[in-house]
Amino acid sequence: MNDRRGNWDKEDDLPVYLARPGTTAQTPRQKSWGMFASVEGAYENKTIDFDAYSVGKKGSRTPRSDSREVLDGDSFSETASDVSEVSGSVISSPGDREDKTPGVEIRYPTGKEFLQGQENGKSDRLLIKGGRIINDDQSFYADIYLEDGLIKQIGENLIVPGGVKTIEANGRMVLPGGIDVNTYLQKPYHGTTTVDDFYQGTMAALAGGTTMIIDHVVPEPGGSLLAAFEKWHEAADKKSCCDYSLHVDITQWHEGVKEELEILVQDKGITSFQVYMAYTEGFQMTDSQLYEAFTFLKGLGAVVQVHAENGDLIAQEQHKILSMGITGPEGHVLSRPEELESEAVFRAITIGNRINCPVYITKVMSKSAADIIAQARKKGAVAFGEPVTASLGTDGTHYWSKNWSKAAAFVTSPPLSPDPTTPDHLNSLLACGDLQVTGSAHCAYSTAQKAIGKDNFTLIPEGTNGIEERMSIVWDKAVAVGKMDENQFVAVTSTNAAKIFNLYPRKGRIAVGSDADIVIWDPDRIKTISAKTQNSALEYNIFEGMECRGAPLVVISQGKIVFEDGKLHVHQGMGRFIPRKPFPEYVYQRIKTRNKRMEMLGVSRGMYDGPVYDVPATPKYITPSPSVKSSPAKNQPPPIRNLHQSNFSLSGEASRQLEGYNNTSKHYKHTTIIGTQVDDNIPRRSGHRIVNPPGGRSNITSLG
Repeated sequence: MNDRRGNWDKEDDLPVYLARPGTTAQTPRQKSWGMFASVEGAYENKTIDFDAYSVGKKGSRTPRSDSREVLDGDSFSETASDVSEVSGSVISSPGDREDKTPGVEIRYPTGKEFLQGQENGKSDRLLIKGGRIINDDQSFYADIYLEDGLIKQIGENLIVPGGVKTIEANGRMVLPGGIDVNTYLQKPYHGTTTVDDFYQGTMAALAGGTTMIIDHVVPEPGGSLLAAFEKWHEAADKKSCCDYSLHVDITQWHEGVKEELEILVQDKGITSFQVYMAYTEGFQMTDSQLYEAFTFLKGLGAVVQVHAENGDLIAQEQHKILSMGITGPEGHVLSRPEELESEAVFRAITIGNRINCPVYITKVMSKSAADIIAQARKKGAVAFGEPVTASLGTDGTHYWSKNWSKAAAFVTSPPLSPDPTTPDHLNSLLACGDLQVTGSAHCAYSTAQKAIGKDNFTLIPEGTNGIEERMSIVWDKAVAVGKMDENQFVAVTSTNAAKIFNLYPRKGRIAVGSDADIVIWDPDRIKTISAKTQNSALEYNIFEGMECRGAPLVVISQGKIVFEDGKLHVHQGMGRFIPRKPFPEYVYQRIKTRNKRMEMLGVSRGMYDGPVYDVPATPKYITPSPSVKSSPAKNQPPPIRNLHQSNFSLSGEASRQLEGYNNTSKHYKHTTIIGTQVDDNIPRRSGHRIVNPPGGRSNITSLG
């Protein structure tokens, strides 16, 4: 937007929360409650009191007196914003800059422009000067000193050692590094894996401003979770360029899984697990299995992630659509209509509510699914929603492209919504806090790999790119158009993820003691997305040609400059595995309270001593074996007594009269029978039935 200004011409133009440090107007913006709550003591004894100090010589500070010092008869006040002398460099205050904000400058202590790769792996000592720090709850101007991969000081007129590399931010935004909580950098499919491995994928992440990922471990159905974790862990340790952690997907639920889950949580630092409501061929859980899994994982203090789709109905729809002769990528979205996602989201949250278990919905792709999450949260459910780069930046109309390769590139599950208003709606819910986190769901399969399903859309490998584009697309679609402020941008791209997955405040915040993962962000930079310039190994990009406002200028990971001037300075194995503890406070605080208040108790009452209806015992009948001729397919009524098989006898002590037997009519005209039977003392066999008794069928049931 042309009317947006990247700098301020004078002090009076500055909003309160952006006022220059060193002035009485400096009052950091504060938000209260919920996900925006300030961190208690985050800046206690760590930030310079601007009114108590003035700038002195290098290595010294001069206390500011209540009265202004008068020099040559003129009132004179010099603040840290006007002149700051560290390592011999001088910056101008934001209020004194030209209309055109200068770019970021990096000054090296020896005058030589060398980068981390030439420093024998040691962390840089860095001083970021003149930047505007953006956290999820406040924005303010200050300098930052980094050493040993940590943030050591924040404030003005910092005392730092000599020989420090200085980055002149010139008023640019300084953000916590992004956290991408949904990547698949080693997902197998029919004997192949994604083209972006941990090396290629994390390079792309850093280039987009993301300094940490959480990747999904996908075991084979029925396989060992621990063995799969070790496999992913080893690959990531060797190749990752940035810090990482891991989720473990539960691809099959059985008793043996429970022991492995306990080991992963207690010994391996894995505290988030994904369950599936789709993929009937192996991954899908029934509702009763979900109930059992939620209950067990809640007891471990884990975050339960849910892939929410109605798998049974999808399988039926796929069969129907294939039988109609539809085999292309459009069949994918036709077999997975939006209501199958929203129904599963509602069901997952309902199950979670019955157990009082937090539920995290991954890959929110449709408006109705997002609305269900928002409504559930308003009713008090502990539920979180994660839209992804694709659902925030594009839509599902591309499934009907005449170009099969292009249409197949968008195949992912749940599918992108064909409704073109969906991205705007999801960004609006992110802006107001109804959705909390953004992931990329980066799962990069080449066109040749996608072509496995050229004749059957159910065989197309599912996945889209988005790890490099995530932060720029959120800024362009939400912040640049006025939906979202800069603090909420930090929340949905970094801070909320750190809180949910128990990484906060080590990650997701610029504070003393936090990891030195920092991004210097240019909100006005125009970036055109293209497969030709991306760092992914894919030969296509689903956002091809899209122009985005907002991009990183400098990315710092573990205190090292890893991206600067469009160039990456990384090597394989730089990344560290970050273990996590269970029971994240941000997720489980309400759960613990509700456990105490929602305990189910019986009602104390006296014994009932009134009449009780006597329920007659229902006889149990054994279903007879079907005969060759009749072969009944359903249960038959109980057999009746067949007089042809009862050994009927005429007792000498009884009187009998047989009169008027008519040979023509073949029936008894008058019969009187009084006597006993020899089998009266034998119990009747109620389960035996003669279908065709000797002498033919008979319907005689009684004699009168």
